[in-house]
Amino acid sequence: MVDDHPMIIEGYQNTLLATKKDHQELRIDIAHDCDMANQLIKKSSNCEPYNVCFFDISLPASKDGLITSGEDLAKIARTYLPEAKVVMLTMFNESFRVHNIIKELNPEGLLIKSDLTSSELAEAFQRILSRPPYYSSTVNKFLNTSLTSDIYLDDINRKILHLLSQGVKTKNLKDYIGLSLSGIEKRKKHLKLLFNIEDGKDESLLNEARSKGFL
Repeated sequence: MVDDHPMIIEGYQNTLLATKKDHQELRIDIAHDCDMANQLIKKSSNCEPYNVCFFDISLPASKDGLITSGEDLAKIARTYLPEAKVVMLTMFNESFRVHNIIKELNPEGLLIKSDLTSSELAEAFQRILSRPPYYSSTVNKFLNTSLTSDIYLDDINRKILHLLSQGVKTKNLKDYIGLSLSGIEKRKKHLKLLFNIEDGKDESLLNEARSKGFL
């Protein structure tokens, strides 16, 4: 379980331990940041692979800046723990963001924290073990409603937004991303089209990305 708020993790842990089935044995490892989670995933793959991984979306980035969110950790888990069920938890309740998470990760569980109660977490966990996927009510509502716009961001576009939000200048992005400056400029132009940025400003792009839960 990965979340940067210890009290939230404690609540999840206590709920699952209190509601597990008699035949189930739960051993839970906890991480509060991307670096610790990355280490635990890779360590687990070499000895006793995790069955289920819970990732909060918003996490402190790794020290090297290469892992910026729970989404990045989920992709690492898919590589190192191919049999593990991935559960994403997020405060974001924007339809665009939810669709992007499902399209990018196809998680076995997607839970909006504002929907979550102890009983729903317990039900979700058992469903994810036996009959995934499990999506919380807000997610299902979004999936049942057609989108007027389809905003999909791949890894590189998300990293561009993240780095810009951290104050990295466009001319320096090539030092962090394996693209030429012209390639980065093309992606920025595409991002501004996706988010309908009319004034062309990076600040407006970042504000719109934040409002839709991409930062």
